[in-house]
Amino acid sequence: MPAEWVRHAATWMGWPHNRSDWPGKAEAVAWAVAEIVLHLTRTERVEMLVPDANTRRRARSTLAAAGVNLHRVGMHTVASDRSWTRDALPSFVRQGRRAALVDWRFNGWARYGNHRKDDALGAWLASRLGLPRHVPTRPGTRRRVVLEGGAVDSNGEGLLLTSEECLLSRVQARNPGLGRRAMEDLLRTWLGVEKVLWLGRGIAGDDTHGHIDDLARFVGPSTVVAAVETRRSDINYKPLRDNLVRLRRMRDLSGRRLEVAALPMPRPLFCRGARLPASYANFYIANGRVLVPTFNDPHDREALATLAGLFPRREVVGIHAVDLVWGLGTLHCMTWQQPA
Repeated sequence: MPAEWVRHAATWMGWPHNRSDWPGKAEAVAWAVAEIVLHLTRTERVEMLVPDANTRRRARSTLAAAGVNLHRVGMHTVASDRSWTRDALPSFVRQGRRAALVDWRFNGWARYGNHRKDDALGAWLASRLGLPRHVPTRPGTRRRVVLEGGAVDSNGEGLLLTSEECLLSRVQARNPGLGRRAMEDLLRTWLGVEKVLWLGRGIAGDDTHGHIDDLARFVGPSTVVAAVETRRSDINYKPLRDNLVRLRRMRDLSGRRLEVAALPMPRPLFCRGARLPASYANFYIANGRVLVPTFNDPHDREALATLAGLFPRREVVGIHAVDLVWGLGTLHCMTWQQPA
């Protein structure tokens, strides 16, 4: 599985059509997505999934009004439940000199019942791109293995970050009975992983049960940026502190300690009394630039400066994400890179 920073052929996205994901914010979210597409299409192509002809027309109209060059956007009409392509689409991998797809089962994060259309996107994409499609199953069975793209982060050289809460905890109900060793074997087989780096728990409000892309991300082969909460009274303080301690003890494949940079957390955001999973770690590394969620927060500037220092050859762009995070995800959750 290549690292996210390798050159992309395209970014795959889904137009936000499930209005229940963003109560009272659907129109604002459409314009936020248009801004993401505007920045992406300046350096790479965007392939957009739409569920029907009406949504296709609305998407094109909004993108055009936002100044997007529509020649840089492909529109694909295919049924879907939601627009979180990071989790519903299969993993792009290299198989020798050729690209291939690893199509994990998607079960709605073990939380939502309406996920069958999203789960079928892997077979559709393999057919659309003409790529081999591999379907991981549990050893000795025909039961497909459940995994989402937001649950893992690869450095492209054999290291992979994930969390125990997401892949091992009993409450997440993705792969009941599948333990640490079995999960590591599957990741080795299907993603080319040599070493799995396990963090602990995720942040409050994350309905995915601890996705890694809100916690810590590779920004180089041996460099990780980690979300850190400095307010001891905050619910995220202890789990993020534990993750930071773990990372500082971890080593790469050559035995050297990882370089770990701290990324601040924004102040708590709420929707109807419920904590939202706002995190600057949900950034997306595109061709020549890094798109970073911002939250009208004093820490926005610090987060942007930290990432600019870690990506000196890329333009770091802040994207207003207060409306997006009402859907319990932001930039990284909505994008899925196709390596060149």
